[in-house]
Amino acid sequence: MLRMRTAGWARGWCLGCCLLLPLSLSLAAAKQLLRYRLAEEGPADVRIGNVASDLGIVTGSGEVTFSLESGSEYLKIDNLTGELSTSERRIDREKLPQCQMIFDENECFLDFEVSVIGPSQSWVDLFEGRVIVLDINDNTPTFPSPVLTLTVEENRPVGTLYLLPTATDRDFGRNGIERYELLQEPGQRDSYELTLRVRDGGDPPRSSQAILRVLITDVNDNSPRFEKSVYEADLAENSAPGTPILQLRAADLDVGVNGQIEYVFGAATESVRRLLRLDETSGWLSVLHRIDREEVNQLRFTVMARDRGQPPKTDKATVVLNIKDENDNVPSIEIRKIGRIPLKDGVANVAEDVLVDTPIALVQVSDRDQGENGVVTCTVVGDVPFQLKPASDTEGDQNKKKYFLHTSTPLDYETTREFNVVIVAVDSGSPSLSSNNSLIVKVGDTNDNPPVFGQSVVEVYFPENNIPGERVATVLATDADSGKNAEIAYSLDSSVMGIFAIDPDSGDILVNTVLDREQTDRYEFKVNAKDKGIPVLQGSTTVIVQVADKNDNDPKFMQDVFTFYVKENLQPNSPVGMVTVMDADKGRNAEMSLYIEENNNIFSIENDTGTIYSTMSFDREHQTTYTFRVKAVDGGDPPRSATATVSLFVMDENDNAPTVTLPKNISYTLLPPSSNVRTVVATVLATDSDDGINADLNYSIVGGNPFKLFEIDPTSGVVSLVGKLTQKHYGLHRLVVQVNDSGQPSQSTTTLVHVFVNESVSNATVIDSQIARSLHTPLTQDIAGDPSYEISKQRLSIVIGVVAGIMTVILIILIVVMARYCRSKTKNGYEAGKKDHEDFFTPQQHDKSKKPKKDKKNKKSKQPLYSSIVTVEASKPNGQRYDSVNEKLSDSPSMGRYRSVNGGPGSPDLARHYKSSSPLPTVQLHPQSPTAGKKHQAVQDLPPANTFVGAGDNISIGSDHCSEYSCQTNNKYSKQMRLHPYITVFG
Repeated sequence: MLRMRTAGWARGWCLGCCLLLPLSLSLAAAKQLLRYRLAEEGPADVRIGNVASDLGIVTGSGEVTFSLESGSEYLKIDNLTGELSTSERRIDREKLPQCQMIFDENECFLDFEVSVIGPSQSWVDLFEGRVIVLDINDNTPTFPSPVLTLTVEENRPVGTLYLLPTATDRDFGRNGIERYELLQEPGQRDSYELTLRVRDGGDPPRSSQAILRVLITDVNDNSPRFEKSVYEADLAENSAPGTPILQLRAADLDVGVNGQIEYVFGAATESVRRLLRLDETSGWLSVLHRIDREEVNQLRFTVMARDRGQPPKTDKATVVLNIKDENDNVPSIEIRKIGRIPLKDGVANVAEDVLVDTPIALVQVSDRDQGENGVVTCTVVGDVPFQLKPASDTEGDQNKKKYFLHTSTPLDYETTREFNVVIVAVDSGSPSLSSNNSLIVKVGDTNDNPPVFGQSVVEVYFPENNIPGERVATVLATDADSGKNAEIAYSLDSSVMGIFAIDPDSGDILVNTVLDREQTDRYEFKVNAKDKGIPVLQGSTTVIVQVADKNDNDPKFMQDVFTFYVKENLQPNSPVGMVTVMDADKGRNAEMSLYIEENNNIFSIENDTGTIYSTMSFDREHQTTYTFRVKAVDGGDPPRSATATVSLFVMDENDNAPTVTLPKNISYTLLPPSSNVRTVVATVLATDSDDGINADLNYSIVGGNPFKLFEIDPTSGVVSLVGKLTQKHYGLHRLVVQVNDSGQPSQSTTTLVHVFVNESVSNATVIDSQIARSLHTPLTQDIAGDPSYEISKQRLSIVIGVVAGIMTVILIILIVVMARYCRSKTKNGYEAGKKDHEDFFTPQQHDKSKKPKKDKKNKKSKQPLYSSIVTVEASKPNGQRYDSVNEKLSDSPSMGRYRSVNGGPGSPDLARHYKSSSPLPTVQLHPQSPTAGKKHQAVQDLPPANTFVGAGDNISIGSDHCSEYSCQTNNKYSKQMRLHPYITVFG
């Protein structure tokens, strides 16, 4: 028996498999219902059909996907291929609520909805489908009781029909009850026990049996009869219990007990017996419990009228109750997921980057009422960025509508993270009923916001000499996103990775090394903040670390020893040098004060520039070097200091004229006439208090050597005889020797070297008197040899000059006379008022050879008015100088120039001259050499035993001392040896 059932089930399953074919799968312009057939009780993963192929959709690219929106309890679909199959839960047709009261095999079905989703859910199409559940023979027919009782009147003719209690089979159709079988067994005459077997039509068939106990009774020959075979009535739903519906009436022609009728339910379901009450005596049918049309819209059952005879006779009538609708149901709003947007427990999670008009949920609105009571309108209330759109273009059941909930504007998680979408549905009943349902839409964050720092540039001050690991600053960035998208990791530029580090979570910037402001006083780098979203977004800020100074550096002089060279005679309070000191620190720590240590009030220093000033004028001849220390103290706390040594060397200036030590002006040298050439006559020795080139002396004979008998070595000062001595050379020779230094401007001193040419000194007193006269004789006048020899020579020259002059005058007179005579003849006489073309007479030149007429009172001729003026002129810029006695140019710059100027129209400005009272300039001899304490003074006292002093390479005859600063002249000494006044010019 068990083997037969297994085989029968297998054949039934194969039959079910053969029926898995779509009924209508063509897709027209309007969306059509997908229909499939499926046998119940199948295993999981049984293929039902392919939605994609049935809708004509090409799959494989992944751009179009499928989602099962309803029916997922028993069905499932492949998201990519659209393959529809069964789920893990078995389908039992007999347990499906919608199939309980269904007696047509085509009326038991499972509805499902499948959505076709475009790329990124940019569009969604919803299709409805229906899977008809085919019955298999999985239920055995059963009797209401294992023992059945049948009362049969005695003496009934053969062939009399009796109504037996029926069996029930949860299957239907061919799998339902097919036939009954009665198996007779031996029994008594007043009762029989038979076996009643029922068999369905399934393959293999199923059967069950019950004991039928037949009781033999007296004759009851009339059966009750209902007035009509079918009773039909309308009943308003929700009628109160006890509400009468209708009365069933039956009649029995018998009398007595056999004519007494009772009414009982016949073929009636459990729900009928629960909802209705049948009065056994009167036949009134009334409401036992309230009836909900939405649960049962029609009740169909049979009622039996049974008499009380033995055996009782019965009749049956069919009762049809139509439940009339009342508007007692509010609209139902069901919100379900659509596509790939998850929806659970009334919460939909929607990413903020969905496109506008994207469907995010499926809203199904239905009303269990009928007619106008079930016509529902639906809308979204409130100011939310969502709207409802019909899910299908076709008009469907008015009691059941489907909508897509679309986005109407862009979503922004950072603005609004959650919406409470309230959907209100109102039916068209009177009065109308409404309901609402809400959907919480949580806007899912997408990584659309980079981390943002509060400042684009963060500047901090951090002290140097820090401890490694100290926190420098904390930078924080915010991200308007959430979750992983808002989790931020911080990092630094690679350029400062070894110097600074950053905590990736907190944003604390740490220093890894000891900072030294003097090495690097500023660091600039970027801090990056990256979120952990996909894709990763980042922001950055610039961090500037200003290293704050600490007083950790001593002041530092550029040199340990500063050496300066200054000229002597510098004006007081003049700068003599500048020290440079630096401090690697900054600000107040680098503000320095400068002091001079061991200061004797000789020097001062300027704090801002480091310039050192002298408070006195230097004299190199007094002190050549100065050494002192300069101290620099910074402004830090505590202060730091440093010192440097300053060495000041006084440079020499040519402020001292040479001093002649030998020979004395009053001394002389005896030179025999027989002396050979190159005989050393005398040596001039001189010294100079200056130094270097200013003390480099050279010697020259500038006067008193008319016969060129002597010369002097310019370096050693040795005077030698260079000419042959003759008779006219006998006597006293006075050599004027000038000693010049090499400074700029040059300083000079003049001294006298007396040489007495003779065989011997017979009378020293005569020589002394001659030397005494020499000391008062102008230097322009030569003293050399025998004076009488020169006088005779001069007289001869005078006679020759006078004769030449007279002849010249006579010649001029003759020329003039002849010229006038010739001119008068050519001009025809003199014309009054007419100017001659050319003045015949020109200014006559002064005849030097012609002696001036003597004054009657004074035998000597009168000198011209400006004959003794001495002019002091600045040296020429090209450095020329007068190097001879009679107005020769000198090469020394800044050297005074002296000349004697004769009177006349060409004479220079009188203001620049000094006039002497005697016709010839004189030189005043001073008794002693100049003292060291009188600087820049060209005046020297009379040195009868020493030298004449002057300034310049050479002096003009008549000046004993001329320099850039002064010029002095002396008048001619008279026969009575009277001293005349002299003029001194101070520099």
